Amino acid sequence: MKILFKAGRIVNCDQEKVCDLLIEDKKIVAIADEIDADDALVIDARGLLVMPGFVDMHCHLRDPGYEYKETIRTGTMAAARGGFTTIACMPNTNPVVDNKVVLEYIKSKAVREGVVNVLPIGAITKGLNGEELSEMGELKENGVVALSDDGKSVMNAGLMKRALSYARMLDMLVISHCEDVNITGEGVMNSGYMATLLGLKGMPAEAEEVMISRDAILALHTGARLHIAHVSTKISTDIIRWTKKMGVNITAEVTPHHLSLTEEEVDGYNTDTKVNPPLRTREDIMALIDGLKDGTIDCIATDHAPHGIQDKNVEYARAAFGISGFETAFSVINTYLVEKKHIDYKDVVRLMSTNPAKILGIDRGYIKEGAVADIVLVDPEAAYVVDKNKFYSKGKNTPYDGKVLKGVIKMTLVGGKVVYNSEEGILC
Repeated sequence: MKILFKAGRIVNCDQEKVCDLLIEDKKIVAIADEIDADDALVIDARGLLVMPGFVDMHCHLRDPGYEYKETIRTGTMAAARGGFTTIACMPNTNPVVDNKVVLEYIKSKAVREGVVNVLPIGAITKGLNGEELSEMGELKENGVVALSDDGKSVMNAGLMKRALSYARMLDMLVISHCEDVNITGEGVMNSGYMATLLGLKGMPAEAEEVMISRDAILALHTGARLHIAHVSTKISTDIIRWTKKMGVNITAEVTPHHLSLTEEEVDGYNTDTKVNPPLRTREDIMALIDGLKDGTIDCIATDHAPHGIQDKNVEYARAAFGISGFETAFSVINTYLVEKKHIDYKDVVRLMSTNPAKILGIDRGYIKEGAVADIVLVDPEAAYVVDKNKFYSKGKNTPYDGKVLKGVIKMTLVGGKVVYNSEEGILC
């Protein structure tokens, strides 16, 4: 089947132009000012953005083991609605993705039920217990794109050094959840005035910053590729900036919620604001934005963390950490960053498509002739009120519920196939 986008604003990380785009046999076959294709499905893209499909290198699909929170089917449906065409899922499932059997389950189920491309991430340590390294070579041979104990830090520095050393030999990316649990303790929100005012235990920023420093030093000495997950503080950003200048092979990500919401959102004890790392301060947000602009922080990742209502409908201290992020990611970035002139749409592509694809080592994230037709069509001017009850994700845990956001995903294509459009919903 041929699909022809007419007069769309094609946006790449380094250029944008209004023109036509023709898709055939899963590939982009032509980009030109005027294209005629009588046998093609013609889509009027005037006034719309045609972007490379978003690549999310950090999400949680909960399957296997926590299907009441999310399944591969519902998670990939939510991803498609959010404009994501490739997602990398973390290994903190039950059982953990630390062996070939669980890995094959995820891969086969993603093929059968998935709406978008699913790339599994394997565990650094067996069972995420931080005691014994997983069989990294076996995991790589069977298709993992990175290693992570996300949700937990590898607290043993010697073990983390060995993990980075082996990862270096295998040319594997290590994604680090940086949190010194001896510092965070039983904290549930950012440490500071708001935590004191609300009577909640705080999670100090230094818990993140200390571990970033440690892992960056270990990466320097081992030569490993290190990626820092969900950066949330000003000092963390400064540390990453400094270590990059030192030549450390380090990349980093930030989430939409850490770029848009502060600790003040916790006022009222809305458990949908409970996330790890916690929502920080306005000063931290501005530092993170500066980090995006100067290349210190390489990409935006959702850390999509869906939960069942029973996980969140409890008192704040007992609630699970996490925000359901697929379906609001682009509109949050558009509303809080693009509309406020912090970044432009070329930056959005760089941060949400090109760079995460490059870090993961996959051939995605750019619109050009011959490329796989993973594409998202966006109306940047359309505004809507977030309604969590309309989420495809089983996780309705969003702090944006009821907020007005600007920017609507009109259509998502994976391999030249329309898998979602805003009028008909999921199409496969």
